[in-house]
Amino acid sequence: MINLFYDCYRVLSEVYSDGAYLKQSLKDVPIEELNRAKTVKICYGVLDNDIYLDYALSFCFDKPPKQKIRILLKIGAYAITFLKKKPFAVIDNLVELTKKLGKSANAGFVNAVLRKYAQQNLIMPTDKIKFLSVKYSVPEFAVEKILKEYGDEAEKLLAFDKEYTYLRFTNNESGERYLDERGMKFEKTPFDGLFSVPNAKMDEGFFDGGYTFQSIGSVAICSTLSGGKKLLDACAAPGGKSVLLADKYECVTACELHEHRAELIKAYAERTGKKNIEVFVKDSTVFDPDFKDRFDAVLCDAPCSGYGTIKQNPDIKLKKNDENLKELTAIQLKILLNVSSYVKCGGELVYSTCSVFKEENDDIIEKFLAKKKNFEVEKIDCPLDGIKKIYGLQFLPELSLGAGFYVCKLKRIK
Repeated sequence: MINLFYDCYRVLSEVYSDGAYLKQSLKDVPIEELNRAKTVKICYGVLDNDIYLDYALSFCFDKPPKQKIRILLKIGAYAITFLKKKPFAVIDNLVELTKKLGKSANAGFVNAVLRKYAQQNLIMPTDKIKFLSVKYSVPEFAVEKILKEYGDEAEKLLAFDKEYTYLRFTNNESGERYLDERGMKFEKTPFDGLFSVPNAKMDEGFFDGGYTFQSIGSVAICSTLSGGKKLLDACAAPGGKSVLLADKYECVTACELHEHRAELIKAYAERTGKKNIEVFVKDSTVFDPDFKDRFDAVLCDAPCSGYGTIKQNPDIKLKKNDENLKELTAIQLKILLNVSSYVKCGGELVYSTCSVFKEENDDIIEKFLAKKKNFEVEKIDCPLDGIKKIYGLQFLPELSLGAGFYVCKLKRIK
């Protein structure tokens, strides 16, 4: 168990102390293969329950410890509460790990705090927002927004805890055959070639380009575009939508701000054998005269808070706050206004986010339409269940097979 906790500690240290993304840290940090699945579970679990763990541990010491010790305490508290591990075994292993990390002076503190934690009867906050924040480990600013926007349905959104893994094949026939041959359990979705496959792992089919991992939200967004000659994917990394849309358009232009993320799109296209995707390192907030009136369709899957995907990306809750949101909405509107000039007359402009917040979604469209009188909202036909808003469709994880996202389709009319 010491080695298991050690791997968890190293991964989580990169996330908490260095600001790294969890998925990248799990790739970068050497992990003992025997314990990989357990390490991933604990790392996701600690981050998913971060606010609860912080709150519960706060009653167990007078002076908050430094970050490195706090990480060890969170690992221990998570193992005791959520994995139901025997406290004495968890505590002994974490005390030994504390010493192994050269922090022997803190070993007694770790021992005392975790023993107190294991014995306490936790008293939850009485304030509604604080209570829900601690119970579901969602920051208070987000709880407040969700309560305001979703009312009686808010707690269902906060409580959503089901995990989905989706594999996308060329079509249903090829997917069913592949999964059946390997004895893998699956469920069909409303989209051809997309299957829900619990606990799916990469195998030769992935590396050969036979299938790819892609969220149902991503596929649903792509389904709103009609197809044609030229498409611009304005914020394209890591490339899943560009690759899928390469089957609907003769040429896909994929733009990404950062070079290392543009390389992800190129690798994705190469693995899946798509030859009709051209990739540019480009800032989509800056006007490019060469792109003006050039595309039959533009997809603007804007950078966002990601609060529709916090189950899959729990570290989002550490990085995004109300101030970040204000900065993001300004960027979202700036990108949308800019890339709209790239749409041909009669062409489509699709705006999407993986957010559940109105200010990143319908509010952006309202501001856009106030400035761009040559666009109008188009009806969206999507087989996935969504909630009709004033301009677009809002999809919530508990209603939409785990997908939390927003999409609005616009048409340039002059």
